[in-house]
Amino acid sequence: MPFINVKQLAGRTVEQRAEIARELTETYVRITGVSPAAVTVVIEEIPLENWAAGGETYAAKRAGS
Repeated sequence: MPFINVKQLAGRTVEQRAEIARELTETYVRITGVSPAAVTVVIEEIPLENWAAGGETYAAKRAGS
């Protein structure tokens, strides 16, 4: 059973997350030929204060903009 895990910054809408899951599933099915029912997609949204790049959280980066 294919398992696709997406980690992204929080803030996408329910509709956007559903479209991501749909598109990833469709692409995987098209490439591999497996049944869509076999594909699991998990979208993890990480709070901006828990994700950092360059030693600075995205919350801090956003506050500085």
